[in-house]
Amino acid sequence: MARLRHALGLLPAADDGAAAAGDDQLRQPPAADLRRAGHAPVPAGGPAAAVAVDNALNFQEAQGYQQKLAEERDRLRLLLEVNNAVVSHLDLRDLFRPIAASLRRVLQQDYASLAMYDEARHTWRVHALDFPGGKGLLLQEREAPFEGAPASQSLAARRPIVLDRAALERLDSEIARAHVAEGMRFLCCVPLISGSRVLATLNVGRIKEAAFTGTEVELLGQVGGQIALAVENALAYRQIADLKNKLADEKNYLEEEIRTEHNPAEIVGYSRSLREVLKQVRIVAPSDSTVLIQGETGTGKELIARALHDLSRRRERTFVKLNCAAIPSGLLESELFGHEKGAFTGAVSQKVGRFELAHQGTLFLDEVGDIPPELQPKLLRVLQEQEFERLGGTRTQRVDVRLVAATNRDLARMVAEGRFRNDLYYRLHVFPLTLPPLRERPEDIPLLVRHFVEQHSRRLNKRIASIPAEAMAALTRYPWPGNVRELSNFIERSVLLSPGNELRVAAADLKPIAAPETDGAATLAEAEREHILAVLRETRWRIGGPSGAAARLGLKRTTLQSKMRKLGIARPG
Repeated sequence: MARLRHALGLLPAADDGAAAAGDDQLRQPPAADLRRAGHAPVPAGGPAAAVAVDNALNFQEAQGYQQKLAEERDRLRLLLEVNNAVVSHLDLRDLFRPIAASLRRVLQQDYASLAMYDEARHTWRVHALDFPGGKGLLLQEREAPFEGAPASQSLAARRPIVLDRAALERLDSEIARAHVAEGMRFLCCVPLISGSRVLATLNVGRIKEAAFTGTEVELLGQVGGQIALAVENALAYRQIADLKNKLADEKNYLEEEIRTEHNPAEIVGYSRSLREVLKQVRIVAPSDSTVLIQGETGTGKELIARALHDLSRRRERTFVKLNCAAIPSGLLESELFGHEKGAFTGAVSQKVGRFELAHQGTLFLDEVGDIPPELQPKLLRVLQEQEFERLGGTRTQRVDVRLVAATNRDLARMVAEGRFRNDLYYRLHVFPLTLPPLRERPEDIPLLVRHFVEQHSRRLNKRIASIPAEAMAALTRYPWPGNVRELSNFIERSVLLSPGNELRVAAADLKPIAAPETDGAATLAEAEREHILAVLRETRWRIGGPSGAAARLGLKRTTLQSKMRKLGIARPG
């Protein structure tokens, strides 16, 4: 203040001496008299100088008040903008963008991030990032170990902390070194806590030499409290959305299952080979061991898988099935593991995969040998670790699934040829079950014939009272390359064509196929090839549809096409 007075010429020069002081005393009444008169002492230089001093002082004070009001206004505006963002967005990334912009305007920081804490993995993951001037060393969705991370320091203190460059350099972690390499000089980490649960941290950094003040740290703490509520709401919303999607998919799946006729108890037969298989089923069913069911097409692998589920402790949970050969290889990963919205063209919404649907239940993968090589490592991981990521996602999903796989291929041979991973094969081959083909258990054919006649008669509203002995003999002699499925479809067609109460069997369809001889005997593959060719000719090479060759053979269209490729069958011309 003395400097201001001197600048305005209100203080005497040093060499004026006592005379100047005496003049001032003669010209100016004592200060006590002026105070009694209700006036402040008039400075040397007269009333005009006093007014100038007062104006200067008032201007400085007004500027201080104005600056404080501006800071308070910016602070309140920031909190209001954060609040508006919180109530307007449920997606955390959409929420973070306006908050980061508001923080940059008020605090002039260079870097802001939202790091989510994964309690199960004990790691941090950068969920949202605002760093327009960064070098690319700090990336969104980057995962960092808990130990040594800057965010962990605020979690341990359970309050906002400020780390300078020296403190960052002392931290032994890759994420801390990345902050230093980006040129970060000051980093403020604010823990986002809801109750006793740590959700995330808000991290704000500066590259310039401007430490965070106590007021700024206090403001960031208030912002962090609002963001914590938003994070909690977003996590709850995501959990509810995931559960809703899962329930919707499970409902659709179960409705489809209800429309599909099946009876897990329909394992008909008393042959020794079948009884041995059922004995093995009863042994392995109560455990959670992976089961690999091997056998030709149509031998009833799905019925065995359902029996394993029904006899297990998971019988009250969902039995989910997927035919790997019926799904295009490009979509199989999405069917198995699900996908996030926007993961690929056409992914307009999130999809729950079959592994999630089968959580705490049983997943039956039919034709597992058709899984493409590029997808086999991911299947192996979920079998070993019970965890995976959805297609296009980064969040690890954990499931508790018992796997039952089935194939009509020789997986051991595929492993030797390099077409199937040996480690996946050994993981599937924990408890193998081999189903005998129908031609190896002819004593079961009469039981199956009567069973299917009763079943299809009831469904088709027809009454078949008897089965001629010659018809049963012909059915028993036939080798049934399509096994039980082919027999069921043949009986259904016979019931439809029977005019009265007696089953009429088309004997022409049951004549043994004359195959080319090789050293006096036809191989099974040759017999199967000739039989498929005969049916294709009868259907004029129509494969699909109710009257196509696949239906006649009791096979799925994709299975028949696979067999045709394997046997070298191609349409003439």
